[in-house]
Formats: sequence, structure tokens, C-alpha cells
Amino acid sequence: MSTLGTFVRSLTIQGSWNYRTMLGGGFAFSLLPELERIHGRDSSAFSSAVQRHSELFNAHPYLAGLAMGAVLRLESEGEAPELVRRFKMAVRGPLGGLGDALVWAGWLPATLLGALLLWLLGAPWWVVIPVFLVLYNGGHLLLRVWAFRTGLREGREVGRNLQLAGLKRGAERLALLAVLLIGVVAGLLLFNGLGALASSWRWSTLGVAGFAAGLHLGQEARRPAAYGFSLLLLLLFIVGTVL
Repeated sequence: MSTLGTFVRSLTIQGSWNYRTMLGGGFAFSLLPELERIHGRDSSAFSSAVQRHSELFNAHPYLAGLAMGAVLRLESEGEAPELVRRFKMAVRGPLGGLGDALVWAGWLPATLLGALLLWLLGAPWWVVIPVFLVLYNGGHLLLRVWAFRTGLREGREVGRNLQLAGLKRGAERLALLAVLLIGVVAGLLLFNGLGALASSWRWSTLGVAGFAAGLHLGQEARRPAAYGFSLLLLLLFIVGTVL
């Protein structure tokens, strides 16, 4: 199979996003050349396959290639259309949830906060912006390549490979890194903005205390506890200002 064109097309999978089919149109567009090669352009099987893959499909765009590669392999092996449809329905939910946790809650904030940290440490903007763009886009392109190649290789067994890849564990670690960077960036903003005051040691103490409390309680806090903790920080802020 000549899959490079399919992968390149998959980069535009959100180009026809809509509320009725979501990523369905982009999914079918990405597979179009290979579906034509497999079924023949003038065949009823080709028309049926295009229509089938234009149906509702929603997943994270960076991990949709996992389903796309697997579907391409199933189509090339002549699997029954209903099996292919059931496979897509089965994987779209996990791919969406895992992708959101891995990218939107992990990789994107971590790279953005890392770039912001560079700026706060004195790096010029013309260094900070390229660093962010290279890190973020390099990471998501590697994820896309891995997803498509894995789906193409594993076919219907792609779920088992998802477990072996440890993506969920990676998402948790990236989220922790993002939380850590938030603390560091907040501390630097506090130090740079209020540290010029004569009472800068008080702000440093409050910053360390807040970081330690957040590290210890952040993952366990529920809404009442979070509200109470926020009020405590506000009180400490007022006390620090008065002193």
C-alpha cells in the first residue's frame, strides 16, 4: 500500500469538521485514494466505502490516524463493511478521551508553560516563540506518525497496542508536569511583580508554602476543599500586603 498520501491527507482531517459528521468527511477524504485503489473507482463497493467512511466519526484529530491506519488495513484485507463500521464505533470514544488527556491537558499546556518560563527567565521573544512552535508541533507530528503506523500495522488488534504504548500513563505524567510548571511560572510572576517590595521575603515564604500545599493537596482537592484553600490564599495575600 502507498500510504504516504493518506497520511498527508490526514493532517487536514478537521478541514470539513461539522456538527453532523464531525471528522467523518475528513476521514473519508484521507482514505479516498486508497479506497479507489482497493475497490476501483467505478464500482459500487467504492461508492459504498466512501459513504460509509463519511458517516459520523469523532476522535482526537492527532490520534484519529490510529483508526485510519487500522481501517485501511481492514479494507485492504477485504473485511466485511459491518465489521469495519463496528470497529470505528468501538475505538472513537477511547481515542477521543485519551487524546484530550494527552494533548489538550498535557502536551499543549506543558510546552506553552515551558515557553513562558523561558520568557520569564529572560529569553527574547524571537527565541521563545520558535521553541514553543518546534516543541509542540514536533510532538504532535510524531504522535500522528506513530498513531498511523501503529494502526496500519496492528489492524483490529490496535486496542491491545494502545495498552502497551502506555499513553494513559504518559498523559498523567504530562499533566503533572504542566501543574508543576504552573507553580514555577506563578512563583516567578509573583517574585518579579511583588518581589521589588521591601517585604519580598514574605512573598517568597508564601510562594513556597503555596507550592508545597498545591503539590500535596492539588490532586485530592474537591470543590469545598478547593474553595477553602483559595480563600486561605486570598487571606495570606492580604496579610502579606498589609505587612
